[in-house]
Amino acid sequence: MNEDQKRRLLIEFGKIVKFHRTEKLKISLRDLAKKCDVEHSAIGKIEKGEIKIQLPTVFELAKGLEIHPRDLFDFDFPLEETGN
Repeated sequence: MNEDQKRRLLIEFGKIVKFHRTEKLKISLRDLAKKCDVEHSAIGKIEKGEIKIQLPTVFELAKGLEIHPRDLFDFDFPLEETGN
């Protein structure tokens, strides 16, 4: 997987976090941060696909968003390597 593909996946993940936060729960970054052990500034960067996160952070976000962690990965994932 090349860097562009990795970046696109981070962006897709972030879109899902933002969707659940803004459309489902209708809460602010700070409110989500209060519900999980993730700084509000980091959540903003995650939503923009600007930072890579570790699995415990995924679990914390899912807890704060009141969803199963698998729901954060509900986007297309390229299974085959594409040419450069």
